[in-house]
Amino acid sequence: MLGLSLREVSAALKQGQVSPMELCQKCLSLIKETKFLNAYITVAEEKALKQAEESEKRYEKGQALGVLDGIPVAVKDNFSTAGIETTCASSMLKGYIPPYNATVVQKLLDQGAVLLGKTNLDEFAMGSGSTDGIFGPVRNPWSYSKQYREKRKQSHHRADEDSNWLITGGSSGGSAAAVSAFTCFAALGSDTGGSTRNPAALCGLVGLKPTYGLVSRYGLIPLVNSMDVPGILTRCVDDAAIVLGVLAGHDPKDSTTTQDPVGPFILPILRDVSKLCIGIPKEYNVPELSSEMQAFWSKAADLFASKGAKVVEVSLPHTSYSIVCYHVLCTAEVASNMARFDGLEYGHRCNVNVSTEAMYAATRREGFNDVVRGRILSGNFFLLRENYDDYFVKAQKVRRLIANDFVKVFNSGVDVLLTPTTLSDAVPYLEFIKEDNRTRSAQDDIFTQSVNMAGLPAVNVPMALSSQGLPVGLQLIGRAFSDQQLLTVAKWFEEQVQFPVIQLQELVDNCPTFSQHEKLGLVSLKR
Repeated sequence: MLGLSLREVSAALKQGQVSPMELCQKCLSLIKETKFLNAYITVAEEKALKQAEESEKRYEKGQALGVLDGIPVAVKDNFSTAGIETTCASSMLKGYIPPYNATVVQKLLDQGAVLLGKTNLDEFAMGSGSTDGIFGPVRNPWSYSKQYREKRKQSHHRADEDSNWLITGGSSGGSAAAVSAFTCFAALGSDTGGSTRNPAALCGLVGLKPTYGLVSRYGLIPLVNSMDVPGILTRCVDDAAIVLGVLAGHDPKDSTTTQDPVGPFILPILRDVSKLCIGIPKEYNVPELSSEMQAFWSKAADLFASKGAKVVEVSLPHTSYSIVCYHVLCTAEVASNMARFDGLEYGHRCNVNVSTEAMYAATRREGFNDVVRGRILSGNFFLLRENYDDYFVKAQKVRRLIANDFVKVFNSGVDVLLTPTTLSDAVPYLEFIKEDNRTRSAQDDIFTQSVNMAGLPAVNVPMALSSQGLPVGLQLIGRAFSDQQLLTVAKWFEEQVQFPVIQLQELVDNCPTFSQHEKLGLVSLKR
């Protein structure tokens, strides 16, 4: 049951094959069994069971609210949740309980979704590994998959070597691990420079970054206001479309949301791709891209071509400047956004009472980690009067050039761009932490952050398993507000490649709430 799609499990709920309470209890049980993954910061068990009970009553009366009624979901811990601690994985907000729900959270609850808890992340979503939060790093469920362990045995590695677990990517790694390990059916992440697509690629999931302005940011604790977008993590493209249909639309509390009416995102079955034009950006073929990733990218392009699509090489000439431009703009907005955490109104406050300035300084030194403090320092440097024109204003001009590159390509007749999402498959934690956060983020955001600067929709679709038995994902990028077309192409691609579902025998063997039949279903599912 836990391996079904949203639509399938919704149908099972309607037919009485499973009740919302049973579904919720199974997910909560699996969360406990997979606690070592560190996917969740807070598990809202009591609230979840109450929501499931209310959903059950609606189903008994034949008054289900929609496809998501009774469906267990999880939310990244940088979205405000009324009555549930919201920490951003930082000492600065430890113990903070918001009085309101983020718009996207409220929309899920209004549709009857069951909120299981809040998921782990890099502190204030600054990172690409989900390793830098105060609650510790998140482990990739694929570290414990049959596929990965068998490949390690063949390579004469110790398959049970616990120190060799893999990172999830970030910063929405907790949400990715939660969906990948079957503890929920969908999860919200946030995406500022790739923070939903990156972990989706490394955890074998669909990770959608909608068009900027399609989904409300109200209640998402801001990192970079001009780039932040709530992201969606699911196990298939159809599920992402269902969730997007619930979340999309104008919000009077977010002036950047579209005023145009938005309907449900129903994806037609694409049988003929001969009218499609797929663009391959030549600048994305960087030296750091692993040869295996390069091969999968070429294979995907060949697949589109073999089915009749027009595949053309395109140029995004300002790509080489994008990561530096992103760094300047990101840190400048971070410096501004983090100014609200001063110890006066909410969040952490130090015990220093010498002066207001001393209290500010001590509070922020204690509340923020080195990564956050480093970005604040960089951002304030770029915003100094003597630096403002040379850095911030110049970066804004380059950002416009980057956005125009995409506009020109799409105006030339290209429908969708096909690129890698990450440089390689997931790496072991001990290897990942050899590089500092800033270096890693610059490497890992290389294919993803320019989309945020241009405000375009993009989605990671898992393609295949690498030679190590780990997921490899590719990114599809669409025109602004053409999210439905993008997801339609993504669905076609997903159906063509038939990505294998993770086999988690060891994770479910010890879970007492599953029957033997369910255990077999979880470990041998095919999408």
